[in-house]
Amino acid sequence: MRHLSLGYSPCPNDTFIFYGLIHGKVPCPEVEFIERLEDVETLNQLALRGQLDLTKISYHALGHLRDDYVLLHSGGALGRGCGPLLIATEKTSMAKLRGKKIAVPGQLTTANLLLQLYSDGYENVLILPFDQIMAAVQQGRADAGVIIHESRFTYRQYGLKQVLDLGQWWEEESGYPIPLGGILAKRTLGAPLIKKIDAALRQSIEYAYAHPEEPRSYIKQHAQELDNGVINNHIELYVNNFSVDLGDEGIQAVHSLLSRAEERGIIPPCELPLFTEM
Repeated sequence: MRHLSLGYSPCPNDTFIFYGLIHGKVPCPEVEFIERLEDVETLNQLALRGQLDLTKISYHALGHLRDDYVLLHSGGALGRGCGPLLIATEKTSMAKLRGKKIAVPGQLTTANLLLQLYSDGYENVLILPFDQIMAAVQQGRADAGVIIHESRFTYRQYGLKQVLDLGQWWEEESGYPIPLGGILAKRTLGAPLIKKIDAALRQSIEYAYAHPEEPRSYIKQHAQELDNGVINNHIELYVNNFSVDLGDEGIQAVHSLLSRAEERGIIPPCELPLFTEM
């Protein structure tokens, strides 16, 4: 039996996706997964140190990990209408936020990458855990904040206003859906094992779709927001056909994001293939 470390976030979309794989509902012979649930920026940093065999990461982080990891076709978060939102206490403009302090949910998050790709980028950022950003904006510790995950559904309850939907901006700018997070495997695992895991992950998603109530207690055990409506909205927004398989459009979206980041000097170039060679 081979033991592999597997990192993913406690957010409902990830616990929904990985439930079947972790709880033995789908076969992955001769492999036992040791899960580690952390916020996505922690996972990004763990992957940079090579401490996880398999992990969810931000696509921004992928730009720094391509020498050691390959992308899986299944399990990620990519879609339309699901990008990070820039919020503030009052309506304002991106131009007026130039030079102001903007809270972001991690240096290597896709949320921060989109902020830096917008116009000439924004250098004055405050790095905070994603669940502390709304409070930081409310309290005046940041002039604005980039929010992700459940915060997309709850920011109005805190009296905050949307300044810009960075995902919508990306979609209009590029014509592609927004790549938020993907699942990586260490290249050293080898193509046959990586292919087996990718197939099992796809089956895990299909299992969750077929038995939507079964993962509910596991999801609530880890969710930030326990309201069923918020959890359902979260899963519906971030788990979709691209999660089952990136497909050609998803792959093109990822390549577009990474190439734009390379052109701006935000991530280093890499000549290795993005996926394992089967």
